[in-house]
Amino acid sequence: MDKYIKTECGLDKLEKLKSSTSLVGKVRLWWFVVIASIRDTIKI
Repeated sequence: MDKYIKTECGLDKLEKLKSSTSLVGKVRLWWFVVIASIRDTIKI
C-alpha cells in the first residue's frame, strides 16, 4: 500500500491507521488508502 501513497503526511497517517486492530480502524484504513491514492494520483 505504501507505493500508492506518496506524501509524507499520508505515509505517517497510514502507519497510524495500520496499528489499529478494531473493525472500525480497518475500515478507516481502507477508506484512507482509496481516497489518498486517488488524490496522490491526480496531483502527479
